[in-house]
Amino acid sequence: MNRALILGTGLIGASVGAGLSSRGWHVAGWDPVAAALNEAREMGAVVETVSDPLTAAREFDLVVLCGPAAAIIETLGCLETDALVTDVAGVKSPVVRAARHLPRFVGGHPMAGRESSGPGAATAAMFRGAAWILTEDGADESDLKAMEETVEELGAYPVRMSAAAHDAAVAAVSHLPQVVASALVNLVASDETALSLAAGGFRDVTRIALSEPGWWTDILTENREPLSRLLRRLSDELEQWAARVETADRSGVARRLETARDTRKSLAPPVAAVKVLLEDRPGEIARVGHALAEAEVDVRDLQLRHATQGGGGVLTLSVKPGQEERLASELRREGFRLVD
Repeated sequence: MNRALILGTGLIGASVGAGLSSRGWHVAGWDPVAAALNEAREMGAVVETVSDPLTAAREFDLVVLCGPAAAIIETLGCLETDALVTDVAGVKSPVVRAARHLPRFVGGHPMAGRESSGPGAATAAMFRGAAWILTEDGADESDLKAMEETVEELGAYPVRMSAAAHDAAVAAVSHLPQVVASALVNLVASDETALSLAAGGFRDVTRIALSEPGWWTDILTENREPLSRLLRRLSDELEQWAARVETADRSGVARRLETARDTRKSLAPPVAAVKVLLEDRPGEIARVGHALAEAEVDVRDLQLRHATQGGGGVLTLSVKPGQEERLASELRREGFRLVD
C-alpha cells in the first residue's frame, strides 16, 4: 500500500498524514472545515485534497477515518469501498459494528495525542513509541498484518485486542482520568483563592482537562457502559477515603497511599532526575538546550515548575540512569545551579 486517504485532518489525521508522507506515501485528505484541510496541505500532511470523500475512497489503498467518534460511525454507514479501512476513534465497539458491511476493516486507536487540537499542533513524530490498538473483530489476518506494518511505519507499536477489551481498558486508563480531571477543575472553579494557589501538583493532575470538549463528549458517551461502571466504583472508593480522613484513620490512609505509590512507580520506566534552577531572564531554556546537546543524553521527560510568584522556577530533566552526572556536569558548566 502506498496511497492513503485521510478523512478528517485535525490533530490526529494531520499527524497520520504527515507520518505517512514522510515514509513516501501519496496522501490525500478531506475535512468538513476548509481551513483545517488547507492548513494540513500547507504543512505537507496531505498533497492532494478531495471534495467527495465517499467517491474518492474507492481510489485508494488505505482509508483512515480521523474525525470524532460520532462522525466516524456516521461515515462508516455510508462508506462503500474495497480499500482497507481503519479509524482512530478512542472507542471501538460501536465503530466495529458500524463497519460490518465493509469487506476490509481493522479498527484502530493510537494511544497518543495532545491537549491542543487542529492540524497546527500535528507532527509526523506524534506516534513514536506509542501503542496503537488494532481490533481483531472480524478482521482478515492479511489486513491485520498490513495495518501492523503501517503502524510501525508511523513509529508506533501495534497491539491486537478485541473491541470490547479495548473499550474496557481505555475506560480505566484514559476516559476515567479525563472525567476526574474535569470534575476536579469544576469543583474548585468558584474558589478564586484556591485557584490562585494552584501549583505543579494540581496542574499535573488536571492537565488533560484542557482537551477538546467536543471530541471527548463523543468518546465518553459512546463508551458509556464500561465508563459509568468505573465512575460508580470510583465513587465508592472516594467514599472510603472520606471515611478514613473523617475518622483520622492514619494507618488506613497510609496504606492506600503506599499501595498507590508502589503501583504508580511500576508504570514508569527507570529514570534519573536532574533538577536545575532557572532564573527569570532571557536565554535560560536555550542554555539548557545547549547543555543537553553537549551531554548527548537520552531525555525521557521534562517538567517545569514555575516559582509561585513568577520569575524562574525549577526544571526537572529525567534521563536514562547513568547519564545524570554527565548532564549535571554540562549544566554546571553553563553556570546553572542544581537542586537536590
